[in-house]
Amino acid sequence: MPEPSDRRVVVTGLGAVSSLGIGADDFTAAIRAGRSGVSPVRSFDTTGFPHVYAGEVPDFDPGSLLDHVRPDAWGRSSQLAAAAARLAVTDSALDPEELSRSAAGSIMGTTSGESTVVQSLTEQWTTRGLKGLDPRLVGQLPASRIAGAVNYELSLTGDAQTIPTACSASNYALGYAYDLVRSGEADFMLAGGADSVNRYTHAGFYRLGALAESVCRPFDAGRSGIITAEGGVALLLETLDHAVERGARIYAEVLGYAVNCDAKHMVHPDPHSISACIRAAHDSAGITSDDVDYICAHGTGTPTNDATEVAAVREVFGSAMPPISSIKSMIGHTMGAASGFGALVCCKALAEGFLPPTANVELTDPALGPGVDCVPNVARPAQPKVAQNHGFAFGGNNAITIMGRVV
Repeated sequence: MPEPSDRRVVVTGLGAVSSLGIGADDFTAAIRAGRSGVSPVRSFDTTGFPHVYAGEVPDFDPGSLLDHVRPDAWGRSSQLAAAAARLAVTDSALDPEELSRSAAGSIMGTTSGESTVVQSLTEQWTTRGLKGLDPRLVGQLPASRIAGAVNYELSLTGDAQTIPTACSASNYALGYAYDLVRSGEADFMLAGGADSVNRYTHAGFYRLGALAESVCRPFDAGRSGIITAEGGVALLLETLDHAVERGARIYAEVLGYAVNCDAKHMVHPDPHSISACIRAAHDSAGITSDDVDYICAHGTGTPTNDATEVAAVREVFGSAMPPISSIKSMIGHTMGAASGFGALVCCKALAEGFLPPTANVELTDPALGPGVDCVPNVARPAQPKVAQNHGFAFGGNNAITIMGRVV
């Protein structure tokens, strides 16, 4: 038997609740087709906003997806997380009773927590005063309930942690879940993230000058910013030995990860810190830069992020940069769920043999330098063996996960 620290960890279940569809298969099919999930905002009154587009989940019916979490008792982000986790378990074909009897839990990332609850409470406070707050909504407010909802929905008794490292949070969650399974502290873990479209995040990015009017164009010469978005995503992790024993479909192996913090500027990423994180992730995974076949970029579509990200990648890979694309061009920026969706699409790319596209590219920005292959507009048939997934966040929180095809 391998020592606990030598246990190989694989992904056997994927769950997605996104603007492009419910379920990992529908989500992936839309990504491969280069479809857009962006539409005019419907979840809040956009009067006064010059920019009114977002990546909302229009057909999310939590009651049809959840067995235990009651929609009237939980906030939208918790519902998205629990639904994605339920979908991931179903996708894995793992017996839910075996899961609930095992050492299993969830690590979920978020940026804004229960943001729609905050929005409702703020509106109540400004119109009714502090004593007019709905106690039911107050109880739904803690961000910790996002992971708690996953454990409650699936009757899990292990860790239930919500990681709030903003837009890199799902990669942090995936790395921590990987450690728990690899070390033997857990038999199964669900990792991912969730966030909801809301007024204050939309307004905040607009005031920062980082919000695109209607289209996100990562790596394009005409890029102008992000599109806010929402969703829930979950990956089910277990040991390779157990997955093989039960005849599970294996999407990918988690080879390693790394995290660090720029600690220099609240919103301006540092290329040298990011390149150090990339190298540390390669060391953790036991690979070199030559082994990486594809990079799922953070790729927000802001002029600064894309230029910084490419500069950091070039520091590590030199002129031999692998293809690098951004799915935010299609789903928008799902905040704490963003790198979770990136991890999911990396798993699918490794298992199904393709490179995800960057949509909306008219001209790859020449200022990014030579050799930038952003897989423009159309998915590409390929047989990647190793995929590198990026997550960067305000505060300088960088997290990179490395996924590999199991051979």
